[in-house]
Amino acid sequence: MTDQALPLGETGQPQATPEQKRATFMAVMIVFLLSALDQTIVSTAMPRIVADLHGLEIYAWVTTTYLLTSTVMVPIWGKLGDMYGRKSVLIAGIGIFILGSWLCGLAGEFGDLPVLGSGMTQLIVFRGLQGIGGGALFTSAFATIADLFEPRERAKYAGLFGAVFGLASVVGPIIGGWFTDHGTTDILGVHIAGWRWVFYINLPTSLLALFMISRKMPDIGTRTGGTIDYVGGILIVTSLGALMLALTHGPTDGWFDPAVDLLFALAIVTGIAFLIVQSRVKDPVLPLGLFRNKAFTTSMISSFIISMAFMGTIIYVPLYLQLVIGIKATNSGFSMLPLMGGLILSAFLVGRLVTKTGKYKAFMLGGAVVQIIGLWLMTHLTENSSAYDVIWRLFLVGLGLGPSQSLFTLVSQSASPVQQVGVATSTGMFLRQTGSVVGVAIFGALMTSRLTENLSQQFPEAAGNINLGRLQAQYMTAETAGAAVEMPPFLKVAFADSMSFIFMGGVVIVVFALISILFVPVIQLRGRGQPEKPIRKAEHAVEDAAPGAPVTPE
Repeated sequence: MTDQALPLGETGQPQATPEQKRATFMAVMIVFLLSALDQTIVSTAMPRIVADLHGLEIYAWVTTTYLLTSTVMVPIWGKLGDMYGRKSVLIAGIGIFILGSWLCGLAGEFGDLPVLGSGMTQLIVFRGLQGIGGGALFTSAFATIADLFEPRERAKYAGLFGAVFGLASVVGPIIGGWFTDHGTTDILGVHIAGWRWVFYINLPTSLLALFMISRKMPDIGTRTGGTIDYVGGILIVTSLGALMLALTHGPTDGWFDPAVDLLFALAIVTGIAFLIVQSRVKDPVLPLGLFRNKAFTTSMISSFIISMAFMGTIIYVPLYLQLVIGIKATNSGFSMLPLMGGLILSAFLVGRLVTKTGKYKAFMLGGAVVQIIGLWLMTHLTENSSAYDVIWRLFLVGLGLGPSQSLFTLVSQSASPVQQVGVATSTGMFLRQTGSVVGVAIFGALMTSRLTENLSQQFPEAAGNINLGRLQAQYMTAETAGAAVEMPPFLKVAFADSMSFIFMGGVVIVVFALISILFVPVIQLRGRGQPEKPIRKAEHAVEDAAPGAPVTPE
């Protein structure tokens, strides 16, 4: 048995053998990569999906639904992992992810279905199911690293996870485009459209990861016991779901639309109710006591802001490359590779340096400064810029982003009680993904507003009638027909100016993140420094059992 006769570590918990660590790490990397890929891989396949399944007016929900379900499930999966162990949650999450991927690939194959409706509606529903499993993969991956490795090693491996996340964000559209263009085939007389492989490719790799985790992963980690806070789970799902729906529909339907305002009100009311419930139940989904720790709170705030600025600005770069510079959708992902290169390079180097020195705050600050410089340089892109002008700026932004991919998680884990590492990790992932989704919605609204303002100066009758969805629809229609898109010069100017506007907004937000990082305290990572004296070990055990309890001064 893989979980018997394991050596004990510093905390008295069973520790994995080197072989188990390697096998588990490889399996977790696979599922983490798949989960991250599924946030971006569909984008370049959408023109062909729309052509096959129709439903252009709701196509954005194919991505939004996955982000929504994966985000709201993160804290719930984290709590389940602390209660029943990371291995059980990973196995369950992979199983749901496999089922969702398989059903996504089958969407529309049998025409309209009762209850599920059209092929596009089926795909949206199945993407939601896939996101539920994806949420488990995200939070369990980081928490498993916390269980397997001491912080002195953890920085190195967490840096690799950050690099994988960056890799997925750039390679996803490339893979999706390749399968869409070249994957169509006939197997045993059954015609399989190329875009369906975007989902089917998850099946063999996920099954491999499931086998490795089932056979090799030790059942380690601290069990907290307790019960699931179902009321809290329902409230947080409702609150965050309503918020995302409001931010999604606000830019197109109007911020004062009654339905949008009702969604905002629902998000606020259920959010307040969630906080009240969390302060009273015995086993909350989100332990509010974690936020009494300054290191945890400040690192989480910084992570949220960085994610909001990054995803809210960078996600529109492919659209700029396509509509202004004229790069085809299936090739625009290649222009994003420098971003990945810079991110991987800095994440890897910083992970090594933190492992060696135990110092992290300087890298946090340095990363934010470099990101500010990169985004500021992006504001100088115009309608006459070339792909090269974008590429080297993206590399600089990637260098700045790399440290944030792992260091905030590392600090929050080290600042949290040992038995709450899973919840602390899931809280970090939850806030990061929430920041990303909120950033996309806010910056999308800013871009639409700026674009409409610019165009209305030339065409007053067009005021209020221009939005990103229409531009994307125009491009997708031409892409499906195999034609190129040549935007009118005045529209290129307006769009380039709108991009500069949101990049400057990104600069402002990262400045706030930099200020937040200044307040992140310097703490000693667990597993670093001189061995603790017995009395200090006992005191730290008391602190873990009761956060905030007084201990002997240093």
